[in-house]
Amino acid sequence: MATVKDFSVEEKLTAVLTLQKIDSKIDEIKTLKGELPMEVKDLEDEIEGLQTRIQNIDAEINSINNFVEQKSNAKKEAQALIKKYEKQQDNVKNNREFEAINKEMELQELEVKLNDKHIKDAAIEQKEREVQRNRTQDKITDLEDALKAKKAELEKIIGETEKEEKALSAKSDEAKEKVDPRLLSAYERIRSSYRNGLAVVPILRDSCGGCFNVIPPQRQSEIRQHKKIIVCEHCGRILVDNDLNDAINVGK
Repeated sequence: MATVKDFSVEEKLTAVLTLQKIDSKIDEIKTLKGELPMEVKDLEDEIEGLQTRIQNIDAEINSINNFVEQKSNAKKEAQALIKKYEKQQDNVKNNREFEAINKEMELQELEVKLNDKHIKDAAIEQKEREVQRNRTQDKITDLEDALKAKKAELEKIIGETEKEEKALSAKSDEAKEKVDPRLLSAYERIRSSYRNGLAVVPILRDSCGGCFNVIPPQRQSEIRQHKKIIVCEHCGRILVDNDLNDAINVGK
């Protein structure tokens, strides 16, 4: 049985070109999905962050409510003391005692005013927090609507392409086994270097099908002979002739 090492250059080129065409079809499906998977993840992360913000705001509002309750109780205590001191004023025996009670009343009246100020300031702060909460919740609602639409779009594409993508992935794994190991290593390295994933390209209009630099006639002749693997001197992609390129059809 022949091994990869026994393959001719043409067979090696056919194997790596077949792999390229399969991988390019997988790339087309990924391009169809576009940035949707990343957009879905970003929206999910943003919503999670905003929900955490709402939890923090709720905790702050709860803390403000507790503060208001404390100050309201302190105000009531001060008012109760004022009433107590008013009754004591009716039974004073001298001016010194009257003045002492009057001073205590003044202190408690200041305490009432101070607590009123704290309660008023807290009410303003609570209102600001509630506005922040409502704005955050509105933003979450908008993002959830956007997320729902993105997910529906992505699920539709996945539903239409999942079967094909799985079949192509299996074909790609199978095709890799038929490619010379050293050539496969070069293929994967070149492929990862370019956004379009093209590592094997045909000659188009006397130019490299990857970088579009002109390929000299003598070089084109050598490529057509399939006697050695030739790469573009400008971009490093593996070059094949049009006849070989057109002869390979990987279907779906």
